[in-house]
Amino acid sequence: MKTNKNSFFYRNGLSISVVSLFLLFLGFQYVTGWHVKNDELNEAHLPKLSLLQYFSSPHFMQATFENWESEFLQMGMYVLLTVSLRQKGSAESKSLTKKEEVDREPVAHKNAPWPLKKGGVILAIYKHSLSIAFGILFLLSFIFHFIGSLNNYNEEQTEKHLPTMSWNDYFLNSKFWFESFQNWQSEFLAVAAIVLLSIWFREKGSPQSKPVDATYDEN
Repeated sequence: MKTNKNSFFYRNGLSISVVSLFLLFLGFQYVTGWHVKNDELNEAHLPKLSLLQYFSSPHFMQATFENWESEFLQMGMYVLLTVSLRQKGSAESKSLTKKEEVDREPVAHKNAPWPLKKGGVILAIYKHSLSIAFGILFLLSFIFHFIGSLNNYNEEQTEKHLPTMSWNDYFLNSKFWFESFQNWQSEFLAVAAIVLLSIWFREKGSPQSKPVDATYDEN
């Protein structure tokens, strides 16, 4: 079948697919999380939440941002680490010996992004805008995870007729950090897997893989 290379999907298929999968699994998380929360409320002989009420619940907020936080941390750190660190033989690493295209100094031209034409501080920020964007997304997700986790904890304490906790005490609580660290470690395991497995294994046609006939030592 002939592919229309001018079609919207051909030009944006990767982002359309991953965003669609994100929304699909977020929907599944939402519905299953709603059932989990209502099971907990039922056990405590408390009123159940409607599907709409669950959207603003700390339970959903904590679970969602707890995961987003670790994803943005992983991607931001990976962007920064790959600037200067190398891995011999990995498709994810820059060359051990050659200068890469991404290392050259930017040159303003007719079709260049507007920050290049502005220059100065704007350009200096733009040079690192990808890691800055991930840093901001991580920080926002971390804050919302903390708020959701704190409110969810206090809700559970109230349901059990136990003392609640202030935000400054909860920030030092092992429960909150356990939620974060269990996700952070898994994200860096995934990064380590793609960095190391791409040395020996191949996927024909994927930019995350080396050419099938590349040697193990090639970057």
